[in-house]
Amino acid sequence: MPIRMKVYTRGREILVAAADADLIGKTFREGKFRIEVGQFYDGEAVSARVFLERMESATIGNFVGRETVEAAKSGGYVSDGGILWIDGVPHAQYVVLA
Repeated sequence: MPIRMKVYTRGREILVAAADADLIGKTFREGKFRIEVGQFYDGEAVSARVFLERMESATIGNFVGRETVEAAKSGGYVSDGGILWIDGVPHAQYVVLA
């Protein structure tokens, strides 16, 4: 299953928003947490390899879904302790602090 990825650039910041393709258009809720996997993530369909290549220049990352979060973990961008589970769906963020 492909990963849907959108890249946003503002000044020196490069944000990569990525989610499992089958989650696009869905909303997940659990307790006080809610995540809407909408247009923010709905970009190019890419492989995990291409996603990780793009993450090499990212300063911020926002990830949703098992495949996407696992790929981010394999690239060293996420650790198990940094994953928030919402209604059974993993969500993680990555930030480079300068």
